[in-house]
Amino acid sequence: MHLYLLRHADADTVAPSDDLRFLSEKGMMQANRVARFCDALNIHPQHILSSPLRRAHQTAAEVAGLLKSELITVRWLACGATPEVIIERMDEYKAAASVMIVGHEPDFSLLAAKLIGARPHGSIHIRKASLTLIDIPELIAGTGRLEFSIPVKLM
Repeated sequence: MHLYLLRHADADTVAPSDDLRFLSEKGMMQANRVARFCDALNIHPQHILSSPLRRAHQTAAEVAGLLKSELITVRWLACGATPEVIIERMDEYKAAASVMIVGHEPDFSLLAAKLIGARPHGSIHIRKASLTLIDIPELIAGTGRLEFSIPVKLM
């Protein structure tokens, strides 16, 4: 499986709660840039799974809309998702050739490290609106291969 990790784009800092933060104007432009980049490179995941938090869902919706991919909101991608839970829940999608998940830090850096067998803290940092591809032959920690991690400013 090709597993794409897309960290949510830039969000406003003022909101009644962290869960309700909208994407900033910069974040909307970033999400659109990621979507156009994916389309230009024929990256069209079968499923796009998103955290239910507003900033992640807005990012995912922008990408799914342009790519015409199925968008599924899952609670297990909310802030604080552990690599173990994500890997366990991804089992439902293991038959898919490619899946994109849209979520948060430090969750994604920890997940990427776990999947490729790297140190869990400090070896990987996934920036806002960056796209990371990990090729996973099996949904087992340590079996993945990092193919790329591209920050939005290079798209």
